[in-house]
Amino acid sequence: MCHSVLPEGNYVFSVLSRLGRRGRGSARLAAAALVSGLVVTGAISGTGTAFADDVNKEQGGASATLGGLETYGTAVIHDGGRDEKVSAGLFRMSVDGGGMLQTYCIDLHNPTQTDAKYQETSWSGTSLNGNAEAGRIRWILQNSYPQVNDLAALARKAGAGALTEQDAAAGTQVAIWRYSDQADVDAVSPAAEKLADYLQKSARQLAEPQASLTLTPGALSGRPGERLGPVTVHTNADAVTVTPPAAAGGVRVVDKSGKPVDSAADGSQVFFDVPEDAAPGSAALTVQASTTVPVGRAFTAETRSQTQILAGSSESTVSATATANWASAGAVPALSARKNCAKGGVDITAVNGGEKPFTFSLMGVEHTIEAGATRTVTIPLQEDQAYDFTIKGPHGFEKRLRGVLDCRTVAAAVVGAEDDGLTTQATIQPSPASVGGTGVDGADLAETGASNATPVIVGIAVLLVVVGGAALVLVRKKKAPTEGE
Repeated sequence: MCHSVLPEGNYVFSVLSRLGRRGRGSARLAAAALVSGLVVTGAISGTGTAFADDVNKEQGGASATLGGLETYGTAVIHDGGRDEKVSAGLFRMSVDGGGMLQTYCIDLHNPTQTDAKYQETSWSGTSLNGNAEAGRIRWILQNSYPQVNDLAALARKAGAGALTEQDAAAGTQVAIWRYSDQADVDAVSPAAEKLADYLQKSARQLAEPQASLTLTPGALSGRPGERLGPVTVHTNADAVTVTPPAAAGGVRVVDKSGKPVDSAADGSQVFFDVPEDAAPGSAALTVQASTTVPVGRAFTAETRSQTQILAGSSESTVSATATANWASAGAVPALSARKNCAKGGVDITAVNGGEKPFTFSLMGVEHTIEAGATRTVTIPLQEDQAYDFTIKGPHGFEKRLRGVLDCRTVAAAVVGAEDDGLTTQATIQPSPASVGGTGVDGADLAETGASNATPVIVGIAVLLVVVGGAALVLVRKKKAPTEGE
C-alpha cells in the first residue's frame, strides 16, 4: 500500500490466501501464474551478461532513493464495508548525485519499500496511463502544498479555517487518491478534508510535463567510418554536460559538422563518430545536468514499490545515456526498451544497422529485424510481474532488460480480471524499522516503510508459493473423485 508496510512476499501470500477462501480454481490459477513468473525470471536472470540495463534508466531524468513519509496526517479508506485508518502525505526522496524530491503516492494499494531505487518516467509507463483524470492530479500538485506554501491563503480558498503543514499534505494526498485510484477516502482532520474537497472540485486538466532530461533514440547501430546518429537532447535545463565514451577505440561524440562536443542544450543533436578501422564494438555517451524536475513527473521503482508523483524538487542532478553498436559485416543490432502500460508489457525497439537480418527469440516468440530496419515489438507481461530478459546477438552483443511491470492500481487490475469485488489490500503490523506516524490513537494506522528483513521475507514467500502450488495439485488429485474433476 501507499501507506502500509507490505513486503512483496506478504503480498503474494495474501493474494493466495484470499483466493483460497474464494475457491480452489482461482487459487490454482493464481499460484500457477505467480510460480511461472518466478521461474521464468529466475531462469533468464541466471544468464551472464556484459551489460546490466534497466528499462526506466534508459529513459533518463532523475534517479532517486525513497526515504519515507516526511509531512503527513491521517486519512480513512472506506472499502468493502470496512474502514482503515492510514497515514497520508509527502514522501522524501534523495536524488543520486545530489538533490531532494518531495512526492505523493498515486498507487494506493501497492507496497512501499524503504530505500527502493526510483527513476523518473513518463505517465505511459505507470498506472496514470489511460487515466482520464491524470491531468487533474497535476493541477492539484501545482495548486496545493508544497508548491503553495502560503497555508493561510490556501485555507481561505478551501474554506478550511486554518491549515497546518500536516493538514495540507494529508488533504492534498487524499484529493490525489480520489483521482489516481478512484478511492473512497476522507481526511480525518476537518481542515484537511475541506482542502481535499476543494482540490477535487477545482481541479482542471493539465498536460503531462516534459521530462527533465532524455535522449532519443536511446540506441543506435551502424558501420565503422560512419557518424551514427543523430541523438537528440530533450531537457528543461539551460545546458547539459556531454561525457564522451571512455576507451571506445577512438570513438568521439561530435556535432553535425564533425566538431567534438562537451556540452549541449535542449534540441541539440550529437553523433557517434566511429573510426573506419574500428573493430566491432559498442560505446555509450552520457549527458548530465543540474535542474529542477517538473512537478507532475512520475517515478517508478526498480523493485515492486508504489509509484510516486513529483510535488516538489530542489536543484537536482539528472542524466541520460545513449548507446551505439557497430561492425563492418553481418547484422548489427541495438536495442532500447520502454514500459508500455497501454499494451500491458515492455516495448523493445530493435535497430539493425547491418547488412544481414537480426533474429532473436524471447518468451517463445521469434522476431526478425531486417537489414537497415527498425522495429518495435511488445513483450506482454502480467501485472506486477518481475522480468529479467537477456537478448544476445552477433559480435558478442548482449542486452539485459529488467524491472517490474506496475501499470494498474489493484482495484483496476481486479475489475479487469474477474470483476467480482476481490481486492489484494492487506493489513499487517508494521516492522519496528517503519517510517511513518501512529496517528491520534495509534490503534489501526498503517505506516510507510520496509523492514531490512524484506529479502528474507520475500524468499520465504517464494518458497511458500512453490509449496502451495504443489499442495494445490496434490489436493486436486486426491479429491478428484468426490469433486467430479
